[in-house]
Amino acid sequence: MIVNEKKCSIKDVLEIIGGKWAMPIIYVLSNGKLRFKELERSIQGINTRMLVKELKNMESNGIITRTAFATVPPTVEYTLTEKGEKLLPSIHALYDWGQEHILPKE
Repeated sequence: MIVNEKKCSIKDVLEIIGGKWAMPIIYVLSNGKLRFKELERSIQGINTRMLVKELKNMESNGIITRTAFATVPPTVEYTLTEKGEKLLPSIHALYDWGQEHILPKE
């Protein structure tokens, strides 16, 4: 297969959603909007710095929407955009593949 650099490639897709934490974040947000701390608690093993980095990347790529409320303390909610929701069938397919083909480590 010849890769045409002028078109979107798998490399381009992976730059957007290929981070270790991007797919778990998208998967968790598939259940609806979440506040930052709720999101952080929902993803085992992620640290605050990495979550912020991934959320900024996904927001800049139009995968999620960040809504800040002028409250004390500040409240921020994250939701998937329509573009982000279109990733869900692929993420579910990858999950199903993993369930079928990756053996648990003993």
